[in-house]
Amino acid sequence: MMLSFLSERSLLLVALAVPAGLLAQPCDPQYRAAGQQCNDQINTITTAVPFLMISPDSRAGGMGDAGVAVSPDANAIHWNPSKLAFAEHDGEFTMSYSPWLRNLVPDMSLAYLAGYKRLSNKKSAIGGSLRYFNLGSILFTDQNGSTIREIKPAEFAVDLVFAQQFGDNFSGGVAIRYINSNLTGGISVQGANTKAGQSVAADVSLFYTKPQIQLGDKEATFNFGMNISNIGAKMSYSETAAQNFIPINLRLGPSFRLELDEYNSITFAMDVNKLLVPTPPVYYADSLDPVTGDRAIASGKNPNVGVATGMIQSFSDAPGNVSYDADGNVVVEAGSRLREELREINFGGGLEYWYADQFAFRTGYFWEHYTKGNRKYWTIGAGVRYNVFSLDLSFLIANPQVSPLANTLRFTLGFRFDKNNKKKAEGE
Repeated sequence: MMLSFLSERSLLLVALAVPAGLLAQPCDPQYRAAGQQCNDQINTITTAVPFLMISPDSRAGGMGDAGVAVSPDANAIHWNPSKLAFAEHDGEFTMSYSPWLRNLVPDMSLAYLAGYKRLSNKKSAIGGSLRYFNLGSILFTDQNGSTIREIKPAEFAVDLVFAQQFGDNFSGGVAIRYINSNLTGGISVQGANTKAGQSVAADVSLFYTKPQIQLGDKEATFNFGMNISNIGAKMSYSETAAQNFIPINLRLGPSFRLELDEYNSITFAMDVNKLLVPTPPVYYADSLDPVTGDRAIASGKNPNVGVATGMIQSFSDAPGNVSYDADGNVVVEAGSRLREELREINFGGGLEYWYADQFAFRTGYFWEHYTKGNRKYWTIGAGVRYNVFSLDLSFLIANPQVSPLANTLRFTLGFRFDKNNKKKAEGE
């Protein structure tokens, strides 16, 4: 039975579920003159459960989605779990909420709960988080327009993390994650029963911090973080469908905090990201592999590989710009493979200003090459701390303004608890 959707968000579901490797298209000689180069071919990398890559909190969300090396808080569970070993407080709990893609649909949202607790040795921390992505309501119909039923697709991930100091300046952390993605509610599609996609994944992270650096008469702190996230099994939405990579991602970058005076400080941060999953190859227009019977690859590498192989080959599998010569032979533009590999790296950076550790202002910018997704946006944010409570918000200004990400809001409410502060307050 063929299904259709009576909602514009059907396109979003297709983007969430389409297997990597199906979107790359060759330069078909039927439409291109012989010898013409296919410059800047759009070749985005798609995975299952991309909601795992959405910035869940307002602090990093206000700094251009840079969070791998900024000072630790409960949201480090997403950005870099190893930072929790250097957390200043005994524990923290945060709640974040963001109406998502409101330029397209009215009822999608992302909610995030996160918390940690430092252990008694003061060199270790444990934590956990819950991420819930609500895709609203979708009406399924058959090819004749008859209603099958309405469902409310949703995805969630549950994390458990542990962080440990290995010295005065260095720490490591791991996270274990269960992922569940229910997009179709078990509806049968062309005779195949669909199911919720499930996977188990892990994060491996490192963090280096060097406080009390003297710059003239001012103190500074330098941090560097790295996190390889979502290292886990592929996901499938039916017994017969191909399995899709989840968004295994390498994130690394520095931050630098400068104490301007007793009341004022400013932090600069930058994150560099690269997906560690196969890049879609370019296939021949009408040729099949004689061994596998699949479409023959004209340039690039086979994306139907295991997780470990896919992570390794992600650094060298870009197909580049492909065209056909006058004889119909494939021609790869010189240097285009390396250029495409470099374009798979995206950047986010920003700054955070604090006054008396009570009022914060943030801004930043995120950049992704247009052939790899074209996410480009400015962010601004603000925060306030009062006693043990904190409230942060951020706003996304997309460039271009027609982007569905434009005007995205995030809200985060936090609660910190610290035994030492409590005892001190009781003694005063």
